Amino acid sequence: MLPNDPAGARAAAPASAASPSPLPSSSAPHTAILWCNLGSPDAPTAQAVRPYLSQFLHDHRVVEIPRAVWCLILHGIILRVRPAKSAAKYASIWLPEGSPLKVWTAKQATLLAGWLGERGHRLTVRAAMRYANPSIASQLDALQAEGVARVLVLQAYPQYSATTTASVIDAVAQWTRKQRRLPELRFVNDFHDDPLYIDALAQSVQAHWRRHGRPDQLVMSFHGIPERNIRLGDPYQSQCLTTARLLAERLGLSAQDHRVTFQSRFGRAKWLEPYTEPTLRELGRAKVGRVDVMCPG
Repeated sequence: MLPNDPAGARAAAPASAASPSPLPSSSAPHTAILWCNLGSPDAPTAQAVRPYLSQFLHDHRVVEIPRAVWCLILHGIILRVRPAKSAAKYASIWLPEGSPLKVWTAKQATLLAGWLGERGHRLTVRAAMRYANPSIASQLDALQAEGVARVLVLQAYPQYSATTTASVIDAVAQWTRKQRRLPELRFVNDFHDDPLYIDALAQSVQAHWRRHGRPDQLVMSFHGIPERNIRLGDPYQSQCLTTARLLAERLGLSAQDHRVTFQSRFGRAKWLEPYTEPTLRELGRAKVGRVDVMCPG
């Protein structure tokens, strides 16, 4: 920051000198948090789902197979069949206010801003979606128009994966390539073992147990990714297992009282195991009385 020009120096300036441009305010830079989530179609219809799926499945971080082959499969089969099936599933959970993911992500952004404000941190918090709306680029545009000079990119993914975390960073980087003046940018890559995160999970489980009693088995189901990603260096599986271990310890669960599984397999490739649905069927065959399922990811 430049020092203030003393009055004497200003008086000594030549009369013919051009008036200097006003300097930016010396107040602390306006800081914002960009709270990022995956995304959702704008409506529970095939017409709205198709462009959402197209953007999602075109992301090379999500599907890492040769482009030419994948585009034939995507446009020749998936985008012709999947939108209608997915739209029906979205319609079954759609809220009057809109997509559940968008509704709750926006509420989280509002609550985070309020929580920080109560502690003396006056920050702007904006929710953004990696796919569909409101996009990361549009929210960064809005923050820049408001004079934000520093942005913390915080993602709703506790465990790091290239399919999610790195993809958000890609979207921010793509936005920066079109900007002349960039804000300072910082990223939170993961918080899988943060004590406050583990406490929040434990409190949620304990609140449920107080209302409904403890189960015979707790299944912690994380979103799956292809096993190949782990071999290529993705830390996701290790971080999921760490989260599960810390949560089990916090809840006082033995190894026999809980299981870790992975859901949402897509395609024919081998994904992280054990899969959630077969595990639940196995527990049913074993006559386990009650099973609670939670998703800590």
